[in-house]
Amino acid sequence: MTEKLLNHRTEGPTSAPPLLLGPSLGTSYALWDKVAPELSITHRVVRWDLPGHGGSAPGLIGPGATVGDLADLVLALADSLGIERFAYAGVSLGGAVGLHLALHHPERVSSLAVICSSAHFNGSKPWEERAELVRREGLGSLVASADARWFTPGFTVPELVRDQAEADPEAYAACCEALAAFDLRDRLPEISVRTLLIAGREDKATPPPHLREIADAVSGSTTLVELPHAAHLAPAQCPEAVLTALRAHLGGGAKRGMEVRREVLGDTHVDRAQARQTPFTARFQDFISRYAWGEIWTDPTLSRRERSMITLTALVAHGHYDELAMHVRAARRNGLTPEEIGAVLLQTAVYCGVPAANSAFAVAQRVLAEEDDL
Repeated sequence: MTEKLLNHRTEGPTSAPPLLLGPSLGTSYALWDKVAPELSITHRVVRWDLPGHGGSAPGLIGPGATVGDLADLVLALADSLGIERFAYAGVSLGGAVGLHLALHHPERVSSLAVICSSAHFNGSKPWEERAELVRREGLGSLVASADARWFTPGFTVPELVRDQAEADPEAYAACCEALAAFDLRDRLPEISVRTLLIAGREDKATPPPHLREIADAVSGSTTLVELPHAAHLAPAQCPEAVLTALRAHLGGGAKRGMEVRREVLGDTHVDRAQARQTPFTARFQDFISRYAWGEIWTDPTLSRRERSMITLTALVAHGHYDELAMHVRAARRNGLTPEEIGAVLLQTAVYCGVPAANSAFAVAQRVLAEEDDL
């Protein structure tokens, strides 16, 4: 790892949409340990360490540093990985970096998630005093108070407290000075990227009003989520809730899923399914739109043609012939020829059995004949 770049960890397919994850002051990319692996199923996840934290060199930052300096380091990292445009999510100081990127480099940011963070951090004096304290006495007192600052009573993550203890004092102090100088409140209306705000209701450092202030001011589409049992390091304390919010945000949620569902299955089928929806089936329909269509079918690792071939095979194997008819039509929309559909079904004769393939050919022949009659 070159000392000119932030230490980082990459996960997920290189062909997937990139997602950069920023940490809070005093922690490493371990802050995302319970979230990043799940996000890497659908994204190329890159999580990074602040200078002097985790594996990043202390010399990447110096006295009088700004959040803009940190943002430049993030862009240099993205450039080194060949990433031009990316989704971004960050916690606390990492969230401030995201706001700076969205404001000053909007062409690089496809979406933004700001978690337990702020457009300002309660004025410069407390951070200047903390920087002075750390330079004079080290990080001992901050390590002792880490759990109280970061989590609700009785909760801790020893690995993150250890990150605080092992951070470089001079680099930590410089990060404090970056927070002291940070205030984007007057420029929030200039941010137009789609933005998710996540607040912890028990967060003493950046309580929910800080996130509401951003949500009210940003000119782009915004979603505000408040987590009832979370303090400052929500991805570590409430990973499932953070993951749910990020998945919906990054994948466009049910809205994007419905778009893909209509593209693949056709408006007629989807309209008919929606007309049959009842309060009893509503949650299942939402589940299909968010998960099957909003996450799986939108994953670029496989093309829609490939997904259609896999789906046809699976439906034959399990004898779901009503669903098979629907997906034969979908396969045609996804570009498969009748000959290719026949080849897929012939393959199922070998691996799923001749009787199953025989029934599948009958269904497909009927669907394709209907197509010819149109």
